[in-house]
Amino acid sequence: MAPANPSWSTEMPYKAILENDTKAMAEFTEQDIVQLVAATHSDITVEAFQAIAIDWLKTAKHPRFNRLFTDCVFQPMLELLDYLRAKNFKIFIVSVGGTEFVRAFSEKVYGIPPENVIGSSVKTRFEQQNGQAVLMKLPEIESYNDKAVKPANINLHIGRKPILAFGNSDGDLAMLQYTADNQRPSLMLLLHHDDEEREWAYDRQSRIGRLDKAWDEAKQRGWTIVSMRDDFKQVYPRKK
Repeated sequence: MAPANPSWSTEMPYKAILENDTKAMAEFTEQDIVQLVAATHSDITVEAFQAIAIDWLKTAKHPRFNRLFTDCVFQPMLELLDYLRAKNFKIFIVSVGGTEFVRAFSEKVYGIPPENVIGSSVKTRFEQQNGQAVLMKLPEIESYNDKAVKPANINLHIGRKPILAFGNSDGDLAMLQYTADNQRPSLMLLLHHDDEEREWAYDRQSRIGRLDKAWDEAKQRGWTIVSMRDDFKQVYPRKK
């Protein structure tokens, strides 16, 4: 989209993306992210957006691990999902990622159907185009699904309080608290990314993926903390 928007070359936050300025990207505020999403996820139909996402995911590889991004799912997470399905759990993805983007791979990668994905979203508008009814994505945020917004969206889209939640950063703290304060037995799991060799290591002071307040509360309330370094025998699925 940059050639059609020449001002982006000097305008933040677009300039940082175009120049791959990772230091500047690490300083992005929530408003910066909202601005980027609104600009890049709008003026297109929902179906067209998903088609682009699916096409990109077929070949896009992680620069460090040289694996398709869809192959960077955690093997123990896949095993947990299989276990929960065998026990007749209903499973949902609750992500800060864009709903339509996550839906493009959720069923193939996780076995979770698109209707069970709750993520950030832009507003849409119903239109008739060439005799076809479509939803157009607008340059306006509907919901930025992070922190305290996650429990609100869980209630809005599911209508039931979870009895199990798995998070990995402070962005998931409210969801874990919401699950913990339950009249039914509940299980809260928190993944600690502490394996710099096989994946990443980030903690209290990390700009991205910060695990600070959630760590303290997990310790205080006896939630289950999973160490990637100590508890993950295998991080990613074996390459096919």
